[in-house]
Amino acid sequence: MNMNKRNYLALGDSYTIGEGVAADKNFPNQLVSLLQEEHNIEFQTPEIIAVTGWTTDELKAGIAERDPQGPYDLVTLLIGVNNQYRGRDVGEYKTEFEALLEQAISFAGGNYKHVIVVSIPDWGHTPFAREKEVDESKVAAEIALFNEAKQAVTLAKGVRFLDITGMTKTLAQDTAYLVEDQLHYSDKLYREWAECLAPLVSNMFSSQ
Repeated sequence: MNMNKRNYLALGDSYTIGEGVAADKNFPNQLVSLLQEEHNIEFQTPEIIAVTGWTTDELKAGIAERDPQGPYDLVTLLIGVNNQYRGRDVGEYKTEFEALLEQAISFAGGNYKHVIVVSIPDWGHTPFAREKEVDESKVAAEIALFNEAKQAVTLAKGVRFLDITGMTKTLAQDTAYLVEDQLHYSDKLYREWAECLAPLVSNMFSSQ
């Protein structure tokens, strides 16, 4: 292992692990590839703690089980869609998300500038949702509430918040951006996320 390479911890759910895509095509791995190719910043293979279907409390338990050892040069956090999907309370989510964000900052050695929070995608616009006769506007309104809570907590701690929700509403209507289940995203959409994240990460290190 090249000890000069930076390390990266990605925390989340299906959108972080990349449900339905090859491991090297999820957004954390595509981000690392982009950083090397376009920004000449080398990272080790990302350490990912994420499982499809996880809510905030399940991610907390998963972190405790894996016990990641920082500090990490980069930590991303994307969690919340399953809280919305299961009809969980937004206030409960906000409290649990804040605790997770505090953990993420601690994993970054206490450096909040090396943490990026990614907004919750809006799955209500997918063919899967239409097949299930899901009310798109209801899902959109609920996702917006969760994202508002998430963003408020994130910005209060000075952490960078990347909003990819609008992108998921528009691009996910094109099946090329979805995998076979017509719910989760393809490598093409994760590439879009990686392209948004790469300059943010590059600026972290160029400003040091």
